Amino acid sequence: MKKSLLVTILIFIGIANVFAQETISGFVKNSKGGGVVGANVTIKGTNTHAAADSTGAFKITASKVPFTLRISSVGYRSLEVQVAEVSATPLEITLVDDNILNEVVVTARRRSETAQEVPIPISVVGGAVVEETGAFNVNRVKELVPTVQLYSSNPRNTTLNIRGVGSTFGLTNDGIDPGVGFYVDGVYFARPAATTLDFIDIERIEVLRGPQGTLFGKNTTAGAFNITTRKPSFTPGASFEVSYGNYGYIQAKSAVTGPLGKKFAGRLSFSGTQRDGTIYNVVSEKHINDLNNLGFRAQLLYIPSSTVQITLTGDASRQRPEGYAQVVAGVVQTQRAAYRQFDQIIADLNYQLPSRNPFDRKIDHNTTWRSGNDLGGVALNVEASIGSGTLTSTTAWRYWNWDPSNDRDFTGLPVLTLSQATSKHQQWTQEVRYAGNVTSNLSGVIGAFVIGQDLKTDPYHIEESGAAQWRFSQSTTSEKWKTPGLFDGYGIKTYSRLKTFGAAVFGQLDWAITPTIHVLPGLRYNYDQKEVDFNRQTYGGLQTDDPDLIALKRLVYTDQAFKADVDESNLSGQLTVAYRPNKGINAFVTYSTSYKPVGVNLGGLPTDKGEVLTDLARIKPEYVNHVEIGIKTAPTSKSSLNLVFHNTDIRDYQTQVQTAEVGVNRGYLANADKVRVYGIELDGNIRVSSYFSLYGAAAYTIGKYISFPNAPVPLEETGASSSFKDISGGELPGISKWAGSVGGELSTGSKRLLNQAGKFFIAADGYFRSSFSSSPSPSRYLNIDGYSLLNARAGFRATDGLSVFIWSRNLLNKNYFEQLLPAAGNAGHYAAVLGDPATYGITLRYSL
Repeated sequence: MKKSLLVTILIFIGIANVFAQETISGFVKNSKGGGVVGANVTIKGTNTHAAADSTGAFKITASKVPFTLRISSVGYRSLEVQVAEVSATPLEITLVDDNILNEVVVTARRRSETAQEVPIPISVVGGAVVEETGAFNVNRVKELVPTVQLYSSNPRNTTLNIRGVGSTFGLTNDGIDPGVGFYVDGVYFARPAATTLDFIDIERIEVLRGPQGTLFGKNTTAGAFNITTRKPSFTPGASFEVSYGNYGYIQAKSAVTGPLGKKFAGRLSFSGTQRDGTIYNVVSEKHINDLNNLGFRAQLLYIPSSTVQITLTGDASRQRPEGYAQVVAGVVQTQRAAYRQFDQIIADLNYQLPSRNPFDRKIDHNTTWRSGNDLGGVALNVEASIGSGTLTSTTAWRYWNWDPSNDRDFTGLPVLTLSQATSKHQQWTQEVRYAGNVTSNLSGVIGAFVIGQDLKTDPYHIEESGAAQWRFSQSTTSEKWKTPGLFDGYGIKTYSRLKTFGAAVFGQLDWAITPTIHVLPGLRYNYDQKEVDFNRQTYGGLQTDDPDLIALKRLVYTDQAFKADVDESNLSGQLTVAYRPNKGINAFVTYSTSYKPVGVNLGGLPTDKGEVLTDLARIKPEYVNHVEIGIKTAPTSKSSLNLVFHNTDIRDYQTQVQTAEVGVNRGYLANADKVRVYGIELDGNIRVSSYFSLYGAAAYTIGKYISFPNAPVPLEETGASSSFKDISGGELPGISKWAGSVGGELSTGSKRLLNQAGKFFIAADGYFRSSFSSSPSPSRYLNIDGYSLLNARAGFRATDGLSVFIWSRNLLNKNYFEQLLPAAGNAGHYAAVLGDPATYGITLRYSL
C-alpha cells in the first residue's frame, strides 16, 4: 500500500509540472489599509483557491489569462476582479467592510463558489456558528437545518436522514447502506456511528438535499453532509477554548497550526467533552446517560510546487459513556390474551416500574448501559492544478470498533439480561476526480470511486434471557412455562461477517448555452457486491430431553445460518436546467434517478411455524426518481430568499420493521413496494443593519407509503389474527409535516474589553417541529408530539485574544421525546429516547 501511495504522489507531481502555469500575487486589504487575514481568493469557475496570510498577502496559480478572481471574507462584501494579464506588480485588492450576505464559499460541486450560485438546495453552517451555538455534533446541527433528521438510541443505532429518507428508522441493520453521504474533507464515513461524534476544528458544514451521486464518490440517494475542517497554515496560530455548564459539563478544545519547514505546515486539533448523566438509576443510585468523549485530529501539509498540495490526515475519536438508556414511556393494550398484557405480567412477577412518568427521568435497569464507540483513520489527499482545473486523489482507511451493553426489556426484571452486538469494521476508499473548465462555456467534474468494507462480530453478538423471560414469552397456559431455570441464561451467539465491494464512475457537466442558461447533465455507473456468512447458535438454559420444553425454548430463540453472495449494477443520472438572468436570481429544475445497493439481513430472520424465512436474507435494491424545482433570490443587497419544491418516488424502499419475536430483537429488513416524499422548503436571511441580522428556514414535508401491503402490524395490534397489515397510505416514520428554525443576532460596533478589540453580542435561535410517527408501521400510540426549543447566547467576541460568552440550550426546559421504541417481544410497553433538559454555561476562548 505504501508503494502505491508513493507512486500516486510521484505521478501527480510529474503530471502537474508538465503544464506551464503563471503565479499571481497580491494583497487583500480592508478600508483602513490593514490586511484581511484568511481572505478566500478563488479563480471563478474553478476550485483553485488560496488564503491570504497574516499580512493579507496571497499567491494563486492559473493556467491562462484572462480569468476572474473572486475575493471573499466573512464581514466583508465579496469582490470580483478581472485579470487580463500577468504582471510582476502584486495586485492590491480592497474589501468593503460589512458583507451584507456573508457569502460563504462552498465546494459542493467540487469547485469554489457561493451557496447562492449553486443550483442545488444547500444549507451551510459555518464553524463559528457550530461553536457558539453548542452544535458540537450532528444531532445538534439538525436544530439549525430543519430538513435534517437524526435519531439515535445509541451510536450504532443512528439514523441520519434528509427530508425523512436515507436510512432505516429504528434499530440499525448493518446489511444496508445509508442514503445520506457523510464526508469529512472528502473522505466518506460509512458507519452511521460517525455522526454521533464531536466535531473537531470545523470550518463549515454543507448540507446538500436530494440525490448527489454525480458529484460524490459514494452514491447518495437523499443528500450529503460535506464537512470541511480548518487546514494547516504557514502562518502560526492557535486557539484554546473551555466551557463549563450545569450537569458537570466540561468541554475543552484546542488547535495549533504553523510552518514545519519551507514546504511543510501542520495542524493539531483536540476536543474533549464530559457531562454528568440526566437519568437516575434508582437501583445503582447513579445518574447515567453521561458524556465522555475525546477526539484528536492531526494534519500535515506538503507543497512541493506551486501546482501541487499534499495533505496527510490522521484522526481518532473515543466515546465511553454509561449512556443511551431509555425510559419506559407508556404501555399499550395489545390484542393478545389478558394474561399476556404487560401490566398483568409484571403484577404476576410482583414488580412495578420506578415511575410511569418518563420525564421523572428514573429507571431501575439491572443491566449496565455501555456504548464504547471508537472511530478513526488515515487519509492522503493530493491536489494538482492541471490545465484549467484540479486533479484530486483521496486515499483513506478507516476503522470502527463498537462495544455495547443494553437492557432491551427497559425494566429492572431479568428478562433480557444481555444484549451486546460487539463489532469491528474497516473500510478502504479511493477516489480520483478532475474538476475544471473544458472550454470557455463548458466545465464539469469526472471521477471514479472504489470502496471495500469488512464488518465482523467481535467475536460474536449475544442476546441472553434471564429468569423472568418465561413470563414475557409465555404464549399458552401450559404449566411447563414455569419450569425452573428453563430460560435462565438461555441465549444466542451470532457469528457473522459481511464483506462488501463497491465501484463507481461518475461525472457532471455544466454547459453554459447562454450567459444566463446552463444545462447540467450527469451520469453515474455503480457496481456493488456483498458477501455475508451468518451463523446463529442457541446456548444455555435448562438442559432437557423433554420435547415440550425444547419446543418452548425454540419459541424464544432458534438456530439460524445462511450465506449470501449478491451483486448489482446500475446506471443513474440527473439533468438540471438553471436560469440566472442576473446576480439576484438563480432558478433551476432537476430530474434525477438514484440507487441504493442490494441489502442483506444481519439482525436475524423471522420464522413462520418454526421455519426460518431465509428468502428475506436478501433485500432488493432501492430505486429513486426525484424532481426538484427551486429559485434562489436576493430581493435586496442585504437579504436572500430561497424556495424549493421537491418530489421523490422510491421503489422497493428499504425499511426496518419490528416483529414480536424475541429472537429478532432488532427487527429485520424488508422492501416496501413504493413510497413518496414531497414538500416545499423556504429559507432566507436579512441583515437589517451592520449590527442586526435575522435568518429563518421552514420545511413542509409529506412522506407516505404508496404501497406496502404486507407490513408487520403495529405494537397495539400484536396478537391479531394476522401478523401482517396493509399500511398503504400510512405515514413514513420520522417525518414532521412542519419543521423550521429561526434566529438572529444583535451586536455592537467595535468595542474594547480588557484592552482587546471586539464586539458585544446577544443571539438566539429557535427550532420547532410538528408531531411525527415513531413506528415503521403507523401506530395510534407511537407518535411523538410536536415541540419547540429555544437556545440563546450573549457575550464578547474578540478579533484576537479572549472571547467570553454565556449560553443556554433548551432555555425553557421543554420535555420532549426524540424517539419511541417498543421493547423486545412486543409485550406492550415502549421506551423513549428523551431530549436533553435545559442546559447552560459559560465559554472562554483565546485565539492567537
